[in-house]
Amino acid sequence: MNLVVDLLIAVAFAFAISIGAHYTGACMGMPYAAGAIRAGPALLLMAPLALLGAALASESVESTVGHGILAAPSVALGLALAIVTSALILTSAYNFLTLPTSTIQILVFSTVGVGLAAGLGVDWHTIGTLLTLWAIAPFAAFALGYLFVRVADRVRPPSPRAAALGRTAVFGLVGVGAAASFAMGANDVSNATGAFVMTGVFPLVLAAIVGGAGLAVGVLTWGRPLLQRVAFDLVQLDGRMATCSQLAQSTVVLVSVAFGLFTSLNQALVGAMIGTGVARGQATVLWKTVRGILTGWALGPVSGLALGFALGTGVLHAGPL
Repeated sequence: MNLVVDLLIAVAFAFAISIGAHYTGACMGMPYAAGAIRAGPALLLMAPLALLGAALASESVESTVGHGILAAPSVALGLALAIVTSALILTSAYNFLTLPTSTIQILVFSTVGVGLAAGLGVDWHTIGTLLTLWAIAPFAAFALGYLFVRVADRVRPPSPRAAALGRTAVFGLVGVGAAASFAMGANDVSNATGAFVMTGVFPLVLAAIVGGAGLAVGVLTWGRPLLQRVAFDLVQLDGRMATCSQLAQSTVVLVSVAFGLFTSLNQALVGAMIGTGVARGQATVLWKTVRGILTGWALGPVSGLALGFALGTGVLHAGPL
């Protein structure tokens, strides 16, 4: 039994590393794309803020993942290991492909898949609420991104000569990216450590700290490719568009967290980026890249459900763990 606990901790920590890398672009992509901060300092700033967000502000989301998806008082260690392993495999695969997806959606549907394989009850009300939020969030971010750019351009029309960022814009962009990094820690650490809550392996605070440390390691060791992908391959951004995109994303995520829910940072950011691009003319949006990302979003939940079900079935056939 101790071996299974050790394996669960190791896999969950590895998953946290993968999550940290996966969301570098969603948190610091806009400041980096606009030239407000270089890649190295961006990652060095993001890592401790993600850890702090996990340690200080993740309790409600931990509770949702640990107790709100499966209608069971506790989950066997082997099944929890199957959930985290499924989510780790898929998130790592999408990281390798540098394709932004939602680790939240992958984790939730991996949990549902394992639950169905094990005959555990699924809280479909929670799933329905999350699906509704996930459907609305990118469009809300799109609308906010579009609105913010239109209002900003009306107040002060953009000038092609004003390409360089001023000091205020630099601090504003970096500040919003820092806030997004903290929010990511609070919003996403439970993807890795919710399994500890399901099984009672760790108390809540320790689970969050362990997961937050994994997020920070992932940011520092594997985050640069995703930072590059989101920053430069989706929308041709200027400083104002970058600021509006990050502000729209942060607004949507923080409103979701205020209601005790969690949504995808990547989906909110991409929706916001497209909104800012459309506000300036559709030619600024690289639609081929958008289609690839949309494909990743569609595959994430389906693949999570399938792999979770397969691994859950395998655990049941292997006997009690």
